[in-house]
Amino acid sequence: MCFFCKFKNSLSNFLGTKEVYLQKFDVMQLLIYLVIYPILWIISILPFPIFYLFSDAVCFLVYNIIGYRKKVVRSNIQLALPQLSQQEQLQIEKKFYSHMCDMFLEMIKTMSISQKEMEKRFSFTNMDTYYELEKQNKSIALMCAHYASYEWVISMNYYTNFKGVGIYKRLANPYFDKLVKRIRSKFKAQLVTTKETIPYIKNNFRKNTLSLYGFASDQSPRANAAYHWTSFMGHVVPVHTGAEMLAKRFDMNVIFLKVKKVKRGYYEASFEILSEDVKSVPNYEITDTFMKLVEEQIYEAPEFYLWTHKRWKHIKEKAQ
Repeated sequence: MCFFCKFKNSLSNFLGTKEVYLQKFDVMQLLIYLVIYPILWIISILPFPIFYLFSDAVCFLVYNIIGYRKKVVRSNIQLALPQLSQQEQLQIEKKFYSHMCDMFLEMIKTMSISQKEMEKRFSFTNMDTYYELEKQNKSIALMCAHYASYEWVISMNYYTNFKGVGIYKRLANPYFDKLVKRIRSKFKAQLVTTKETIPYIKNNFRKNTLSLYGFASDQSPRANAAYHWTSFMGHVVPVHTGAEMLAKRFDMNVIFLKVKKVKRGYYEASFEILSEDVKSVPNYEITDTFMKLVEEQIYEAPEFYLWTHKRWKHIKEKAQ
């Protein structure tokens, strides 16, 4: 048999094996979904008092037994809040884990929560500020942080007259990815993956489809892909600039959403306009302003920030 024929047969065998592997992998993902989904549904329908007792139990397991990302959380808090004593940092750490478990379970709660209940638990203080922007007949880029309840921000779609679009990273399991999209559709929100964002916004801009695009822009990009570095919590770090650049490219107004945790299970959000004339603003000024506002949130109540992400894995220097 010639070399080419041997190579062709080997390639065919490899592809055949790969197809079988992919089929088995897909079946495994489906089985995981079928096992976990009923559990998630039961959690979502628990009455709130029992729901938060369950969250306390989960927190004990996650913090004391598993120690999920405890080293990362501790390191982040020490880097961002060095002025606090070790005891104060530890208190923030413990409060954060309690909040994180609440927030994760509240994500699950969105599977069954009613509109009336959601409106009661996540309120907006100054919708008039937002509506003034809608009157300008330009799409809006909403920038927010991984702070307090960034998941329940989707309830804003109950109030907006624009098409609500959330930018997100696709989940590895396609069945859970579809579940997340189905939950969001309940709140009149459409999810667009990071890879689809530019063509999607471009198409809406061309058709003059006015939309509200949600960007959680406070986490760390890859250092080699960063266009801009700025001061954040005392360190110069790379930052995501996509929201600002897309707003400039497609002439969108930009608004910041500050979320405050009032008490357990209740949140309050307020708007602050970052720009109504983005093309006149120097590059990266909107991003820098956004990061300063996120800083202010963290200093007010640091236990509600998402400390599990390696936000300070790339540090250029200490901020002046």
